[in-house]
Amino acid sequence: MKIDILSLFPDMFVGPFGHSIIKRAQEAGLLTINVTNPRDFTTDKHKIVDDYPFGGGSGMVMKPEPIFRAVENVLSGGSANRLIVLMCPGGTPFNQDKAKQFANYEQLVLICGHYEGIDERVRQYLIDEAISIGDYVLTGGELPAMVVVDAVARMLPGVLGACDAAAYDSFYNGLLEYPQYTRPRDFNGLAVPEILLSGDHAKIERWRRKQSLKNTLERRPDLFDKIKLNSNDAKLLAEILAEENTGG
Repeated sequence: MKIDILSLFPDMFVGPFGHSIIKRAQEAGLLTINVTNPRDFTTDKHKIVDDYPFGGGSGMVMKPEPIFRAVENVLSGGSANRLIVLMCPGGTPFNQDKAKQFANYEQLVLICGHYEGIDERVRQYLIDEAISIGDYVLTGGELPAMVVVDAVARMLPGVLGACDAAAYDSFYNGLLEYPQYTRPRDFNGLAVPEILLSGDHAKIERWRRKQSLKNTLERRPDLFDKIKLNSNDAKLLAEILAEENTGG
């Protein structure tokens, strides 16, 4: 997959994308990330990318011309299977389903807004979708773009190594993840659940699914409105509720 990011501050991406999974994915050729500065597509000597808003108001607005030109440049010779996304507080909430959806594209273009916003013509005539990572306002779209890249990269085949690793992440299947343990078996009197040491994989999987359901019920019960549970899940939930009622 190729990801192109349009940002006035390209240096912000050097650290986050130069480590861990994202770095390895790029080195393995599974992911290509390019950051383009719209200033490079201005035509005046001062490389101005913003101007006062028509109608008055505080702050400055990003001009449309440099953004249109920059997008045209990154799309040149690219794939037709592409998506142009604006990082915007008023966009559609980003979630795991969006990450999986975005991972199906060969090219993803992320536009980072700044100042008081971007000329509305960018939103109306250039982008395919606007995305928000939460109901709050940040200084620019750079941090949201980093979040999107990280979440999408994990969905790409081979990035996490084990082919099914992402399937165990929280939210991948709608539920929160089950508890994880490692050595030592006993830490300050706190022991690892015995079932994880049993070697009985069927029982371990059942325990993990039950714990995943339990964590979701306790921490994010709202997620059950979006999840289609099977008959085994219904039995496990009944066990959890019965245990809670009896203090077990």
